[in-house]
Amino acid sequence: MALRIDDISINTIIGHGSAISGDIKVNGFVRIDGDIDGNLETDGNVIIGENARIRGDVKAKSIIIGGIIIGNIQANEGAKVLPESIVIGDIISHKVQIDETALFHGHCISIKDDLEFNKSSEEYLQSRAIKAKVSL
Repeated sequence: MALRIDDISINTIIGHGSAISGDIKVNGFVRIDGDIDGNLETDGNVIIGENARIRGDVKAKSIIIGGIIIGNIQANEGAKVLPESIVIGDIISHKVQIDETALFHGHCISIKDDLEFNKSSEEYLQSRAIKAKVSL
């Protein structure tokens, strides 16, 4: 796998004390140290700082979580939940690492095999979409 320049340089920073209400879609590496009330989507990596708070879903290539996420996470390459962080929602990723002092409440799909991962995550996302429509 070739290393893209986006993998090592941060393209977007939402700094400490910043607050965003609404969905965000950006390209490349993202670091969040503020608050987001909405969904975050990127084709790159995401770092959620220890003071960051996100109420919404996060979709990225990989994610490192040091703060709080109340929402579902889809990070195909990997998800790492650091000490003292909180995730209340589901995690879908090839590799998941959760520190023993972190709080995680949700479902987790973590399968190394690409075909099996794609099949399982597709089935799960479809069932979640159906449940969301039924509860409307």
